[in-house]
Amino acid sequence: MWDKLHGVNTTQLNDIDLIYYDEDKSSAELDLYYENQLKEAMPINWSVKNQVRMHIRNNHQPYLHISDAISYWPEIETAVAVKYNENNVLEFVAPFGLEHLFSYTITQNSKNCDSDIFNARVKNKGWLSKWPKLKVIKNAT
Repeated sequence: MWDKLHGVNTTQLNDIDLIYYDEDKSSAELDLYYENQLKEAMPINWSVKNQVRMHIRNNHQPYLHISDAISYWPEIETAVAVKYNENNVLEFVAPFGLEHLFSYTITQNSKNCDSDIFNARVKNKGWLSKWPKLKVIKNAT
């Protein structure tokens, strides 16, 4: 989306995050199995994580579902997923809505208030270099 807002089409896709929520299949080994299957089908850096157990790593209360899990992501603009609904139609999952994607912002999620993690992500991902019109907003949800 930020490429589109900046009128460029140059950002390379470096990974795909695939998340799911399955209480019956929560092993990290299964995630790795899925990653390897996906890499065979499409050689790119896949990251597969069952959100049932990710609250442990993040020191949060257990997540209730996908929308709850992504509502803790460090930036509200990255808390967007796409899923197939019960009618097999693609549907957005965006606990903070989609309007933030169009506002030229990188907004720290106050629900996940770790400023060090947020600042490091902004710096390490080079978002402000790639998309110089973006504004950083801290603790604004």
